[in-house]
Amino acid sequence: MSDELKRQAALRALAEIRDGMIVGLGTGSTAAHFIRELGGARLKVAGIPTSEESRRLAEEAGIRLTTFKEHPRIDVTVDGADEVSPELDLIKGLGGALVREKIVAHASKRVVIIVDESKLVDRLGQKAVIPIEVIPLAVPCVLLLVQQLRGEARVRERDGLPFVSDNGNSIVDWNHGIIDDPTTLEKQLKAMTGVVDSGIFANVAHCAIVAGGQGIRKLERA
Repeated sequence: MSDELKRQAALRALAEIRDGMIVGLGTGSTAAHFIRELGGARLKVAGIPTSEESRRLAEEAGIRLTTFKEHPRIDVTVDGADEVSPELDLIKGLGGALVREKIVAHASKRVVIIVDESKLVDRLGQKAVIPIEVIPLAVPCVLLLVQQLRGEARVRERDGLPFVSDNGNSIVDWNHGIIDDPTTLEKQLKAMTGVVDSGIFANVAHCAIVAGGQGIRKLERA
């Protein structure tokens, strides 16, 4: 998706924001456009970022930031996704911010996802791996467990070194394939000792704003 279409999707998401709101600020290239557009809109809001990168962008854009201690409930979060199913279940976390993204999403009254149409899939797992954030000590154990279930898994690297999340943890990328039951698999992964959380976001998104060659459309959860 071109940067201009990303920007248009971000602009459409601004319609979800009102003065006085607490806004969850997503992570990724499309979410970055939203953060910049939100800053330019000069709305009287406060943001809670989902990563150190989104924090930096928000500060540059002049968005006032707050914390869960001050505002434990968020009015609306705007974030991207790596896959979106017809039921609006998601795979997120290819950028490595999945744990903070999930914390912020579950603290939100409304979650708005902005993506390009290439992220739409018939079933989750069609294109993307499942990112799993893992305490470093537990990585060998988690690798063994998920590979016993199905597919292949590997520790994510960046520039030849193990990737480290903003939380100081490792990311295991699990090539699971098609996911028949995202809700059950999400719970199964969460129950593994050493797993902080996974990139499966079942029953989280309320709507998705999708940008494509034919324009922008909005999908609502049934």
